[in-house]
Amino acid sequence: MTVATTVNDVTSTTTTAAAQMKETLGMNKDDFLKLFITQLQYQDPLAPQDTTAMLGQLAQLTQVEQAYNNTAALEKLLLSQDSSLAMGAVSLIGKQVSADGNQINFNGSDSSIVSYQASSALSDTTMTISDASGKVVRTIALGAVEAGDKTYQWDGKDGQGSLLPAGAYTYEVSGTNALGQKQQAYTMTTGTVDGVVFYNGIAYVTIGEVTTPLSTVLTVKTV
Repeated sequence: MTVATTVNDVTSTTTTAAAQMKETLGMNKDDFLKLFITQLQYQDPLAPQDTTAMLGQLAQLTQVEQAYNNTAALEKLLLSQDSSLAMGAVSLIGKQVSADGNQINFNGSDSSIVSYQASSALSDTTMTISDASGKVVRTIALGAVEAGDKTYQWDGKDGQGSLLPAGAYTYEVSGTNALGQKQQAYTMTTGTVDGVVFYNGIAYVTIGEVTTPLSTVLTVKTV
């Protein structure tokens, strides 16, 4: 089945390239070859014409058509890659992913997983959560944090204990390292993929109100 599809694609590419070449130049290699054969049929046998120039032009046309074929084949290859990318993105729906980023999806009721990574042990560590406008809605004291991957369950409440509305939030985690220097932890966007969207040929996965490029996905787990 795959071989048949490939053969059909090649045939279609060649036909399309020849038609495109004819539309652009007024003729393709086949038309020129017919003209060449017709000229040979009607030439004076006692004074044959020098066909060197026509053979050179035929060779040039063949090269031009081959260039059209290569361009069309490349376009089909890119389209095939886009299709494979789309299928790969769709397969993530229902899976839990971690991606490069600092977004949190809060559905308005359930706690959200916040993931981060500390490159070294930190003290006086705090997590700052902001809403879509950039306003800080909660500052959480995490205290001493060991180096490595960490998660935190955010209950979706602000600093006064009030439940915040559903939506996309951002966060930062920072603390003090052993040298007394302020250090930012590496943050990740975590959640279950519920959709895939494409903007300008780029695939994005959606986690509730959060949208992140497929290329930023770091880990995938079955829920």
